[in-house]
Amino acid sequence: MFIDTHCHLEDENFFTDRADVLQRAKAAGVEQIINFGSTFQSSVAVSELAKNFPQLFAGVGIHPEEIDDFNADTCNRLAELAASEKVVAVGEIGLDYHWEKDADRRLVQQKVFIAQLDLARQLNLPVCVHDRDAHADTLRILQTEARDLRGVLHCYSGSPETAREVWKLGWLIGVDGPLTFKNSAKLPEVVKAAPRDMLLIETDAPYLAPVPHRGKRNEPAFVVEVAKKLATLRNESVEEVAAYTAANARRLYGI
Repeated sequence: MFIDTHCHLEDENFFTDRADVLQRAKAAGVEQIINFGSTFQSSVAVSELAKNFPQLFAGVGIHPEEIDDFNADTCNRLAELAASEKVVAVGEIGLDYHWEKDADRRLVQQKVFIAQLDLARQLNLPVCVHDRDAHADTLRILQTEARDLRGVLHCYSGSPETAREVWKLGWLIGVDGPLTFKNSAKLPEVVKAAPRDMLLIETDAPYLAPVPHRGKRNEPAFVVEVAKKLATLRNESVEEVAAYTAANARRLYGI
């Protein structure tokens, strides 16, 4: 059994064939899927989908590129969504400096990130963190503001050195389609060094489709390709990878 621990099936790319996508996932052995919100509206959508499909779970939160969707009442509204037993995480939250070059806006991202970490603490929920080109600040905030929390750095793109610091905190890393790309940089080195209990597999569908589907719309069934690449790099069987990554997901998210 595989678990796709990060995707966005509420996205408009799935409006016309979501049921077919879920059927293909089941046929591929993907038994459970965690959908993550990035705005309040999408957080509502993923929580509703989780209520309607038994294999779906949800995370609610405000993505760093969507900080204009965050105000004084946002955490209260997210907490109301999290009252559903199918909401298993706060996320996708974090920092994204790839497009944001303004120092003041980056500080706002950090404040919103910390506020949502505090929300996760109040709700006793794990956290899914987005970190793009913000590795130093992300690690600093995890070390200072989230030492008592549990979570995952989704779609990990940092260095092996940063990964080791993340693991020291007891946090996991999630690996996606980029692991299968020729230009995957340091990621293969990271996953080869990772302890078994610190790894999750994801798709981030509809984004980042793995080889041999690169350039197409991604979907949860394709998480099997991530597992295959992980197995090759770590000299393990796909069955082993499926078993321990699913166990890690169940332990982190309580599903």
